[in-house]
Amino acid sequence: MFLSTFINKLDKKGRVSVPAAFRSALSAEAFQGAVALRSYAVPAIEVFGGSVMERLVSQVDHMDMFSEERQNFTATLFADSELLSFDSEGRIALSEVLLNHAQIHEKVAFVGCGTHFQIWEPGIFEAVREKARQKLKEEGLALPLKNLGKVPGGER
Repeated sequence: MFLSTFINKLDKKGRVSVPAAFRSALSAEAFQGAVALRSYAVPAIEVFGGSVMERLVSQVDHMDMFSEERQNFTATLFADSELLSFDSEGRIALSEVLLNHAQIHEKVAFVGCGTHFQIWEPGIFEAVREKARQKLKEEGLALPLKNLGKVPGGER
């Protein structure tokens, strides 16, 4: 599970140290690395472990082979994905394409998203996070915490 936010410095070669907690979560995967792609929703990089990527592949595999929807997913999700592996110091190298998309130049924010994590330019992420907090506050939105203790199909 990927939780919390960490800020690390990007070196001149586009390498950055992945937080130990995130490396630990990824180490449980068969593939000792990660899959990264440009987010379609925000100026960030989405990073998945191998098992999450396998689930995405499985979902696309269930689509009609020649459907426009499948072709769109293939052209964007898979063709844009990059395999990231760790060096001996726990760093990953981010491509210029990924760095430009996320507008990253010096520092990197690793943002836990539960099943995966995102990589952001820290200032941009902070502005997005503050806007999200404000929206939740204004709209009175809350998680349905009352259901967390219940077991599906039965009572606890």
